[in-house]
Amino acid sequence: MSNAPAPDVVVVGSANLDLVALAQRLPHPGETVSAHDYFEVCGGKGANQAIAAARAGANTAFIGAVGRDSAGDTLRDAFVADRVDVTHLHIVEQPTGRALIGVSDDAENLIIVVPGANHALSPSHIESAGAMLRSAKVLLMQLEVRLDVVQRAAELAGDATIVVLNPAPAIALPDALLWHVDVITPNEHEVELLGGAASLLARGVGAVVVTEGARGGRLVTREGETRISPYPVDPVDTTGAGDAFCGAVSARLALDGGLA
Repeated sequence: MSNAPAPDVVVVGSANLDLVALAQRLPHPGETVSAHDYFEVCGGKGANQAIAAARAGANTAFIGAVGRDSAGDTLRDAFVADRVDVTHLHIVEQPTGRALIGVSDDAENLIIVVPGANHALSPSHIESAGAMLRSAKVLLMQLEVRLDVVQRAAELAGDATIVVLNPAPAIALPDALLWHVDVITPNEHEVELLGGAASLLARGVGAVVVTEGARGGRLVTREGETRISPYPVDPVDTTGAGDAFCGAVSARLALDGGLA
């Protein structure tokens, strides 16, 4: 890979095998429902976002971990098929992560994530990719890997690198991390758990892009707020929609340089 061009987008994050059951409706607590279809597909926020960025035209690399198992092989093959650089896809002894996903006929979903190999990704793995991180135009991260991994990647990003954080699943974030973040992309629930857009800006984040599902979203900066109108669509399955958005936004930032 020494002759490969510097990546436009580097994604640090999770890679899972998704086990998906389709049912007329999702079960209530303590209830069992029957599925009418089942399939397995590559997923994980990091993998989804990396492939989305690549399909949006950005030269993309992925930093993450999978197990020494068939699921890990499947994920690696999926990255390669979409021309995602897997130089820093680490093979570890823990099993590849899984996500158990239920999808209803009205396109709602319920997800349980089993981290597996994703939590074996360590700051030392990130440090081994320091040259790649420093040369990237955009660094995109999420919170399905350990927080110390996210923190170290942000610290190693180049001075000109745009750092994008998708704060999912939402947890308390230290100022030491937020200070490095140029763009944060919470959904409407996550932004409230993080104290609101104004608080994130006050703590050092450059811009807050809040996704609001069918209502579109909003861009909040120190200069004000801009509504983002949605494209009218008939949703079939909302699983991964936010990940596709984050990957596309990161590709846009890398290729065009702005959010406007």
